[in-house]
Amino acid sequence: MPGDEQHTRPTEPTETGPPRTAGPDSPVPPGTVAAAPPPPSGTSGTAQADPPPSSGTPGASGAGAPPPVQPPGTAEAELERLRAEVAELRGQLVVRRERRRRGFAVRRTVAAILAALAGLGLVASLIGLWGGRTVLNTDRWVATVGTLPEHPEVTNAVATYLTDEVFSALNVEQRLAEVLPPRATFLAGPVTGAVHGYTRDLVAKFMASEQFRALWVTANRFAHARIVAIAEGTSPSVSVEGSTVTLNLLPVVNNLLVTIENQLPTIFGKEIDLPTLSSGEIPPGLHQRIETALGVSLPADFAQITLYDRPMLGQIQQTVVTVKRFLVLLVAGTLLALVLALWISPHRRRTLLQLGMWTAISAVVLSSALRAVRDQLLGLVPEGMYRQAVSVAVYDIFSDLRVWGLWALWTGVAVAVLCYLVGPGRFPVALRRYVAAGARAVAGKARSVGTDVRLRTWIARHLDVLRVGGVIVAAVVALLFSSWTALLVIAVVLVGYEVLVTLLARGVEVPPPDAEPPADAAPPVTTGRPQVIPGG
Repeated sequence: MPGDEQHTRPTEPTETGPPRTAGPDSPVPPGTVAAAPPPPSGTSGTAQADPPPSSGTPGASGAGAPPPVQPPGTAEAELERLRAEVAELRGQLVVRRERRRRGFAVRRTVAAILAALAGLGLVASLIGLWGGRTVLNTDRWVATVGTLPEHPEVTNAVATYLTDEVFSALNVEQRLAEVLPPRATFLAGPVTGAVHGYTRDLVAKFMASEQFRALWVTANRFAHARIVAIAEGTSPSVSVEGSTVTLNLLPVVNNLLVTIENQLPTIFGKEIDLPTLSSGEIPPGLHQRIETALGVSLPADFAQITLYDRPMLGQIQQTVVTVKRFLVLLVAGTLLALVLALWISPHRRRTLLQLGMWTAISAVVLSSALRAVRDQLLGLVPEGMYRQAVSVAVYDIFSDLRVWGLWALWTGVAVAVLCYLVGPGRFPVALRRYVAAGARAVAGKARSVGTDVRLRTWIARHLDVLRVGGVIVAAVVALLFSSWTALLVIAVVLVGYEVLVTLLARGVEVPPPDAEPPADAAPPVTTGRPQVIPGG
């Protein structure tokens, strides 16, 4: 309604420029001032009204030129161009992702191959180190086989072999039959057996002497020098003929005959004139001198044990020699393969896991190869005490390599398991969660135990008993295990136990059993009921 302020339409802000004029028939809104009508056409004035706006922009003022009107098909073309550009970018992204995926696949494959080569190279390097340190090193070899006579199996085999060699050369049974009366010739066999046993005991005692040790070491040193000369062909100090190396025990037999003559003067039927050898070297003409002293003809291989035969053991020996010659390249190649595998791999944790697996697999293969070599060597020896002696010798010779293989096996398993447990798999994640929860529970329990006054007081009161009891239990457990590793673990656990009980008992005051309660102690609490005295 006119005159009502609530319904009055607010006036719009005025624009710059000349005021807008209304037509003659246009109604004037109430409350506004009407513009003055234009002057007549014939009237002259100093100012004229602006021309009316164009029909294309009704109600527009002179605020600026309007944007040009585009043709109808231009917007659709621009939209199609943008769609084509987006599709091209998406295609480039797909190609890039595919190339990246293929690159990752190639890197994973190459890293896995390098990890396998590194694991195999690690075990092969161990074989080369062992071969260069033990098999092809005369000093180390002598130190290894020098303790073999300490084993009862080796002592029995060597004593039996030397006794059989002497008795077969002397033909003791036939000599006894010739000197016995005709009616007592049947005693030649039993007497020969008794003399054989006695002689064998003499040989066993002789093998426990330092004289035999010196002869044994020298004989093995000379034989091993010949083996290395055959295998490598680079030793100018050793002359090798043929491809067979024997352990010549003629010096041992020479001294053994002297010992037998001192114990059984009449066994040879005459006095033998043989010198006692102490240096272990084989003097020239020793074989012929023993023949002359015994009055018998000895075979060419008398008291000689075959150690090396190229047709049977050449392949094994050649493998060890080849690995030793290329040991530096092998170790360098192993390290290079490991570094490249970790550098190329997009997932280093997986690469380390593969390295541990291949190391463990290679160690298992090494163990199988050692068993195959042992079986091959034992197959060359007849069953009985000789095979037992060779088995003990092979065990001692390969002991270092076997220990290194076990270390490689358990190290590879530990690396593989550790890399798997820190991975994103479902089981490792759950296991880590459970372990963390258990650790928190144990830590909380330990804190509660450490703050338990009654428990700490009890431990402090019985501290000496707990300490002595821990030592006794550790000693009993140590009696059940004989390995150094088990003893080390037991010692560590015992030290930890002693430290724990000592820390728990520290700072706790334990009153003596007959101590009186303090004067300011609270009186005992009574229930207020009268005491009932029986019989009262």
